[in-house]
Amino acid sequence: MVVRRVRVGCEFGYLAEIDTPTVFQVRPRHEDPVTVRSERSSVEPEVGSRGYTDLYGNSCLRLILPAGRSSFHYEALVDVPDATEDADPDAPELPPEALPDDVLIYTLPSRYCLPDMLGDEAWSRFGGTATGHRRVQAICDHVHEHLEFRYGSTTAQSTAADVNTSGFGVCRDFTHLAISFCRSLNIPARYVFGYLPDIDVDPEPVPMDFAAWMEVWLGGRWWTFDPRNNRRLKGRVVIGRGRDASDVAMATTFGAPVLESMVVHAEEVPR
Repeated sequence: MVVRRVRVGCEFGYLAEIDTPTVFQVRPRHEDPVTVRSERSSVEPEVGSRGYTDLYGNSCLRLILPAGRSSFHYEALVDVPDATEDADPDAPELPPEALPDDVLIYTLPSRYCLPDMLGDEAWSRFGGTATGHRRVQAICDHVHEHLEFRYGSTTAQSTAADVNTSGFGVCRDFTHLAISFCRSLNIPARYVFGYLPDIDVDPEPVPMDFAAWMEVWLGGRWWTFDPRNNRRLKGRVVIGRGRDASDVAMATTFGAPVLESMVVHAEEVPR
């Protein structure tokens, strides 16, 4: 398999009044088709840390941010396939009774994804669409056209129903809305976030950030869909999966430190 090498990572700067327990979720998942070649993390001032795996299989790091100013840094070298994500227009939907037990949870409402509130619209818009992969793509096409990407247009409290009404959002909002429509139609869909380098595409004229997309269960496996970009891309590096963004927060602080800065990078480098 031909691969491309990318450097991914992030840095957070905090100002805390007191020592603050924190969980970071920024490490790529060690799974095919991505290979993590090396990685390192550090905190200034230096503190102890330990890793653990959450109930969704995501890699997390626990530490205590010291009082005052501190910074957390993570970086990894990763090999990714020189190919876009798989797609199969004929991948079928499965009825609820045929879904695996561990997939059923991704048909239910969650903190930000609200199929119960968006069900009527989902069935009126997509109920007559060809089922399976084509129906999910129709959902992505609609969300991509309906929402306008705009930084600062939503908050940590904004749900899929909120952005459906406002018409604005960022990549996590595009994903929450598409997931909600899928779940309304009994199609399992889960939230994914990670690094997305600009490989063989024109870079956007904005600072790099974490990216969000979704995976949908069709024909006995998960398939990648991206309602924000609405095209197949190269180089996705998965950090976390869950029901929605609440399950895969990049940083969870048990206190109220001020996030003074955040930098994310994902770029191809020579092998």
